[in-house]
Amino acid sequence: MRRAFKEMEEGPVTEMAIVNTFTKLIFGDEYYTPREQAIIDAFRTLEITVARDSRAEMGEYLRNLGVREMIQLVSGLQQHISDRGSTRPRVAQKKVPHSPRA
Repeated sequence: MRRAFKEMEEGPVTEMAIVNTFTKLIFGDEYYTPREQAIIDAFRTLEITVARDSRAEMGEYLRNLGVREMIQLVSGLQQHISDRGSTRPRVAQKKVPHSPRA
C-alpha cells in the first residue's frame, strides 16, 4: 500500500489524479497531500478566474462546470502540469553570490 501511495505522489500526473483532487475541492475536503496542493496551485496558474479563490470557491467553480468544460479543463491542466515538468512544491533555494570574474 505504501508503494502505491508513493507512486501516486511521485509519478506523472494522470487525469485521474486531477479528477480526484477536483472531487476533493468540490466536496470541501480540508486535507490535501503535497501533490494535490501542487495540482491546485497549477489550476490557479492555468485558470485566472480562480487564481485568488479559496478552496471552497474553487470547488464551487468546479461544481458549476458542464461535463465538456470539465473534460477540457482536466486535459488542459494535465498538459499545463506536463509543460511545467513537475507538481512538486517549489522549495526556496539559497541564492549563491556569484564571484566577480577577474
